[in-house]
Amino acid sequence: MTKTAARIKHMLASAAAAALFIAAAPHALAQKVELATLAELSGPGASSGTHFKAGVELAVKEINAAGGILGRQISLKTLDTQSNPSVAKAMASKATDDEAFAIFGPVFSGSVLVSMEVARQAETPNFVGGEATDITTRGNPYVFRTSFSQARSMPKVARYVADIAKGKPVAVVYVNNDFGKGGRDAVVKEFKAQGNTVAVEIPTDQGQVDFTSAVLQAKRSNAELLFAYLTVEESARLLRELRKQGYDKPVLGETTIMQQSVIALAGEAANGARGHVGLTIDAPNPLVKAFAEKFEREYKFKSSHEGIKGYTGVYILKAVTERVGKFDRKAVAAAMKNVKLSAKDYPGILLDVAFDDKGDIDRESYIVEVKNGVQTVITTLPALGR
Repeated sequence: MTKTAARIKHMLASAAAAALFIAAAPHALAQKVELATLAELSGPGASSGTHFKAGVELAVKEINAAGGILGRQISLKTLDTQSNPSVAKAMASKATDDEAFAIFGPVFSGSVLVSMEVARQAETPNFVGGEATDITTRGNPYVFRTSFSQARSMPKVARYVADIAKGKPVAVVYVNNDFGKGGRDAVVKEFKAQGNTVAVEIPTDQGQVDFTSAVLQAKRSNAELLFAYLTVEESARLLRELRKQGYDKPVLGETTIMQQSVIALAGEAANGARGHVGLTIDAPNPLVKAFAEKFEREYKFKSSHEGIKGYTGVYILKAVTERVGKFDRKAVAAAMKNVKLSAKDYPGILLDVAFDDKGDIDRESYIVEVKNGVQTVITTLPALGR
């Protein structure tokens, strides 16, 4: 072969290789699946959103290290809702414009109620942390909870209260927003159904600093138990005021009041408070304990239930997507309806879970009590479907 012929052959080979690279490039880029997190990283929801975001990130890191979803690595974008529903809606639009395969968050119900409509219009599966009942009663086929709805958690709370104080009057202190009013409506209905009367309903404001009046109202009523349904900082302030005024009746809450951040803020005043939690790192479950250890190693702080929500949400998406066998948003959303997933088969979901046709989750949950500044599980409650 002459030198000229050899050069021509080399040029042709190089051109062929370049053509193959160009043809393969779009395919190579397609080997990532885009996910988005909408989280409250600033504003009053910053504690909840930070934990939720961290849980999502930890799951993504693990899944990518294990080969991804259906062979694709996950690319994750995180957007700050600023704990503001209007901003949450704008961030949801950004996520869908970027063609996210699924969206995780927000956590606050007020933000969820507006951002989930953007996900719905884009036909994008949306795994949210909000508890307000109407999140899953609006017929949105793309929204799925990583936490209990108020309609599922409050019956468990009411049954527990009936077990320990059957027929006794209860005081209900709640935050006067979508989250709080939904919780009040649900729990009052369930208390009455279980034979407990509601002595007084006490509304408070998000961001409220002084709980003197709220506690005085509870003390002046004939209530034998106080149920609190507030956000993080307000829960701590209420507990401190209850202790300051010498309130000596049982205090029970739902999830938020048992967060580690609430316990830290309330200090000694948190001791003795009880709460129903759908998720806790103190659950008597080896998978949950392993998650808690990994989370703390990664972030140098303990996970709240929000961290578990974010973490399990990603693993639920992975499990259902792999059942479907392709990256098809509509097919994944349809497959989420009435799905049951076992932690034995999918360890990342930590606990056996089931979803109904509205997107509500069901699983076991716990009654915990703060003892010496630490959550202690005192009762395990079975899934409502059992």
